[in-house]
Amino acid sequence: MFWVLLLLLAWAFAGSACTRLCLTAVRAAAADARDASADAERDLTLYEAAFLSGGPARVADVTLVSMARQRRLLLAHTGWATVVDPRGRDEMEQSVIGAIGPDGQSRIAPVRARAAGAEAVRRLADGLVRAGLAVPEGAGATVGAAVRQVRAAVVAVTVLGVTALLLPVETGTPRALVGAWFALPLTLALSCLAIARFEVHPYSRWASPAGQRLLSALAGHPAGDERSFLTSVAVRGIRAIGEPELRAALTHRDQPWRE
Repeated sequence: MFWVLLLLLAWAFAGSACTRLCLTAVRAAAADARDASADAERDLTLYEAAFLSGGPARVADVTLVSMARQRRLLLAHTGWATVVDPRGRDEMEQSVIGAIGPDGQSRIAPVRARAAGAEAVRRLADGLVRAGLAVPEGAGATVGAAVRQVRAAVVAVTVLGVTALLLPVETGTPRALVGAWFALPLTLALSCLAIARFEVHPYSRWASPAGQRLLSALAGHPAGDERSFLTSVAVRGIRAIGEPELRAALTHRDQPWRE
């Protein structure tokens, strides 16, 4: 009767994984419904759109691009940033200038990293979380993690079932019956995956469903040319930059021997 113990283990894997997925999906749907009315008349700022699309690093990129386009910051294709105007117009720009340092010049890569971790970006993130537009830190992959757990349960149940079929069984216990018993938890796990495939909302790492709706609405609210360009960078990232030199500056990778 050792196969019965394996069957109980298979049910434990499948049951716990499917229960977690269902509870996570219900909580996410409830949060989505709660925040649905809150975002109806809200307009995203450029920095908010950048964070919801690509997180803190995207905010730093948009700030650098914005300052470079206004000729208040020089971004060389060799990977150096030079301050032209040391007066930041908002706290994000002040964070970038502070990240460059008192010498007014620095490699772009460490500037991006320090600016992305600045207090101004953390405050922006906290405000978006409170508004229900951003996913709280550590919860961005909750639904995805639950789906991965169900997939792992499918593999575990399959392995346990094959193991049970390879074990010698008692006289009078058909192997087909053993396989049928293991097919039940396997069917449960596969059914949950199928339902999640069609019913569970595709959550991003940074934006909640409410935040994703606002991001998708940005295309319907065109602004001036410069604003449209920066919005495109905020949503799509560096690949939206058309200027070869500016794009080269932000995609430059420092050599290992360089500081």
